[in-house]
Amino acid sequence: MAPKARKRSPSKGRGKGKGKGKGKGKASRPSTSLGYPEDIFPLVLTSATQELFNCRIDEDVTEKSPFKLLKKDDIIDDMKRRAAVSDFSPVKQTVLAYPEEEMLLVFDSNLTYGQFFYLVLTPESKDRILKSPEGEELLMADKRPQFWISLGSEKEIEEPIKETREKLRLKLRVDRAVQSKVCFSDRDCAESKDGHLECTSYEDSKFKIKKLLTDCGVQAVPMIQTNSCQTMRMVPKDTFTQYEPREFSTEEKETILKEQSLMNFCKAQIPRMLFALQQEEIINVFLDDWKALATGLEACDWSGQVSDTLVLHQVFTDQKFAKSKTISCLNWHPTIYGVIAVAMTKRHEELAEAVSSPPLIVFYSFSNPSSPQFLLECPDDILAFQFSPSNPNIIVGGCLNGQVLLWDISAHVTFIQATQPGSRRESINSDKFDLNDSRENIPIVRFCAVSALESSHKAPVTDVQWLPPTFEVTMMGLPVENKQKVSIQIITCSPDCTLRFWDVRLPAEFSNTPTESTPTVDHKTPMTTCSVPETFKHLDRTWKPMFRVSLSKIDTKGEYVPMKFSFENFITTTERDKEIKGTEALLDYSQLKIPASEKLKEMDNINTKFFVGTENGEIIYSDWKLESDDSGRPHSSKPFACFNSHHWLVNTVQRSPFFKDILLSTGGWNFAIWKEGVMDGPLVASQYFEQECTVGCWSLSRPAVFFIGKTDGSVEIWDLLKNSSEPLQLHPHISKSKITCMKACSFTAKQHFLAVADDLGVLRIFEIPKALYLPSRHESLSMKKYFDLEAESLKDYLKREEFWTKHKKEEEEHKTKLKKEPEKPETPPKEIHRLDLTEYSDDLILEEELLQDMGLWPIAVESER
Repeated sequence: MAPKARKRSPSKGRGKGKGKGKGKGKASRPSTSLGYPEDIFPLVLTSATQELFNCRIDEDVTEKSPFKLLKKDDIIDDMKRRAAVSDFSPVKQTVLAYPEEEMLLVFDSNLTYGQFFYLVLTPESKDRILKSPEGEELLMADKRPQFWISLGSEKEIEEPIKETREKLRLKLRVDRAVQSKVCFSDRDCAESKDGHLECTSYEDSKFKIKKLLTDCGVQAVPMIQTNSCQTMRMVPKDTFTQYEPREFSTEEKETILKEQSLMNFCKAQIPRMLFALQQEEIINVFLDDWKALATGLEACDWSGQVSDTLVLHQVFTDQKFAKSKTISCLNWHPTIYGVIAVAMTKRHEELAEAVSSPPLIVFYSFSNPSSPQFLLECPDDILAFQFSPSNPNIIVGGCLNGQVLLWDISAHVTFIQATQPGSRRESINSDKFDLNDSRENIPIVRFCAVSALESSHKAPVTDVQWLPPTFEVTMMGLPVENKQKVSIQIITCSPDCTLRFWDVRLPAEFSNTPTESTPTVDHKTPMTTCSVPETFKHLDRTWKPMFRVSLSKIDTKGEYVPMKFSFENFITTTERDKEIKGTEALLDYSQLKIPASEKLKEMDNINTKFFVGTENGEIIYSDWKLESDDSGRPHSSKPFACFNSHHWLVNTVQRSPFFKDILLSTGGWNFAIWKEGVMDGPLVASQYFEQECTVGCWSLSRPAVFFIGKTDGSVEIWDLLKNSSEPLQLHPHISKSKITCMKACSFTAKQHFLAVADDLGVLRIFEIPKALYLPSRHESLSMKKYFDLEAESLKDYLKREEFWTKHKKEEEEHKTKLKKEPEKPETPPKEIHRLDLTEYSDDLILEEELLQDMGLWPIAVESER
C-alpha cells in the first residue's frame, strides 16, 4: 500500500526556518552569506532519487528519524550515470574530496534551509550530529533486541530439564599395601551375591523441589544438506559454413536472355515499376496515415480520445541565483526554441535582510536544464520585462525603484543557438559526465541604458509593453504613421498613478562623432562580462518619457493606482509576411532617429483606449490622448468607466489572441471576462473562490480555453464552451507556494507548452495535451456567438434590475405615504349594526322602485303574501 503524501503549508516551512534554525541533531553554527552553514548543503531530491537511495519522505526518513547514511560510491555512480540531471551534481567536488566512505543525509521537515534535505559535507559535522542525544537515540534504536513473539511452537516442543543445584564432590582414598600384586579378571556380577549393589530411587519426604517457570525460545531451521555434482567439460570447437550461390553457365545465361517470355515480362512490368518509383518520390509511402489523421487545426475534435492532462516537461531552478528569490515575470524567447527568461526578485519577507545575490534576469534553455545560459545584470529588482517585437535581441524592463532599462543581447544569441539540438556543438559526446566542470563562467550582460532617476516613476514599474510597429504616438498621444515599421516606443505603468510613454530613438539633432560611433558587433567572438553594447548609449542616464497619462477618479478627488494595463495590439500577418520577417536582417536600433512630427500622417483608425487594473481591484477604461484646457496646457482626460469587480489588486489584464475586444482580468478571489464597447460590466464574472487568483493567461490555440493560477500552488483550466461555472481541469499542488507567473507558448502546430513559475523561484514547463490545444470545429465562431449572447444577456439583466429597483422604490414610497396618513378610529359594534340596517332599508326601497318601473310591483306583493 503506497504511503500517503504529507500536505505541507508553504508558509509554515518558511516561517519556521527563517529565524530560529532549530532542528533535530543540528547545532548552532555561523551562517555564510548563502543563508546556510558551510558544512552542509541543501538539496532538492526528486521522487526517483529518494527511491534510489531509500530516503523516501515519511517512509524511510521521518521527522522522528531524519538521518540517512549514504555510501560515497553510490553517490558518485549516480552522478556518472545521470550526469547533470543528478540531484547531487551541485556538490560533486565536495563528494569526491570527502575522506570517509559514508555521508550523512538529514531530512529537514521544517525547511530550515529552504529544502527538505541537506547533505553534511565534513566528517566532523557528521560525528557531531550523530553524537548528539537525538542522534544516539535514533542510532541505538536499531541495535536494541527485538522481543520474541510466540506463535504456539513452544507447546509442541518438550521443555528440557536444566540442573540448578551444585554437584557434590567426594574424594575417597583406599589404603593398599606397598608393592602388592593385584590380579584382575573378568567375572559376571550375577554369579555372586555381593557382586553388585542396586541403589533404587525413593522419594525423600524432607526435600522438595519447586518447579520454576522459565521463558524459552526455539528457532526452527531447515536441515542443511550439502551435495555436489561434477559436470564433464566439453572442449569448444569453432565451426563455420560457407554459402556459395549457384550460377548459370554462360551458355545458359545467353539462352535465358534470348527467351521471348522474359522479354514480354520486362515490357509489361517496366512501366509499372517506373510509376511506383515516381509515386515514391512524390509521396512518402512510409508515413503512417492513421497517426497523421486529424492532426490539422481544421480537423474534427479528437479531444475525447486522447489524454487531456498537463504533462511535466522540464523543471528549472538554481541554488545560487534562486536562493530566497521569487519569479516576478517570465517571457519566452520569440524566435529561439526552448529558451525562456525569468526575473528573480526578493520575496517580501526578505526585503529587510541582506541581499544574498544581485537582482538578475536568468535565461534557461531546454538543451541544458542544469544551469542558466547567461544572465542580465539589473541595478534593482525587475518586476516586468518584454522582448522587442521587431528585434528579439532588445529587451526592456522596469525596476523596483521606478527606472526603465534596456538590454542588447546580440552578442550572446549565437551562444544560445549553438546549444540547440542539431547544432554543431551538439557533436560533443553528451554521455560523458565531467566531474571537474564549473559553472562560474556564465556570461553576464550589463544593461545598455537606464532612465534618468529624476524623470522615472516614483514607485515600482509593475507593467511594461512595446507599442506595435504599425504606428507611433506624438507628444500629445495622437497615433501617427510609423514609416520605419519597427517598434520604437514603450508604455510603462506604476503605482505612482501614471502611465508613461518612452521613445528609444536618437533625437533629430543628435549625431554621433567618429569616436562615438556605434561599433559593429562581431557575432563570432562573444562579449566579455565587462563589455557593454553601445546600442542605446545616447539614452543612458538621460532617458526621459515623452509624456505621462494620469488616471483621475471619475466622481471624487484623487487618482487611481494602476498595476496592469492592456491596449489593442491586434496585428494580422500573412504567411508571406512571416517568411519575409524570418529572412530579413534585424534592424540596428542605434541608427534610428526621431523624424519631424509635421511630416507624419495621423492615423484615425487606431484605437487609443485602454484598460487598466488598479491596486484596489477596479477595472478602468480610459484614453491616452491628451486634452488641452482653456490656457492650452495639455492634461489627461478622465476615464470613461470604472468597475469594482475584484476585491483586491488586479494582477492580470490580458487580451484574447483571437478577439481584439475580449479581455481576461484576475484579482482577489475571482476572475472576469470583459468586452470592449460593453460599458455595463463584465460578460463573465466567476464566483468567489477560497484561494486567491494570482495570475491568468489565454490559450494560444483555442479561443475558449484559459488558465488560472492560485495561491495554494494549483492551476485551473477553464473551457467556456463546456462549462462557464466550473473549471474543466484542476491540477492541485503543482507547487507548494503560490503561482506568480504563467505564459503559454506554441513552437509548432503539435508542440505547445505552459510555463508556470512559483514564489520559491522554481520554473516548471508543462506540455499541453492535444485535447487542450486542438480546437474544435468552428470554435472561434462559437465563441463569438457566445460573447454576443452574454452581452445581450447582460443588457437584459440590467434592464430588469432597473425595473426591479424602480418598482421597489415605488413600493417604499407608497409605504412611507401610508405611514404619514392619520389612522381612522375604530367603529363600535352598535354603530356597525345601525349602518347595516340603514343599507338594507335602502336596498329594499331601490328594489320597490325598480319593480314599479317594470309594472311588476303588485304581482310581487301578492306572491309574497
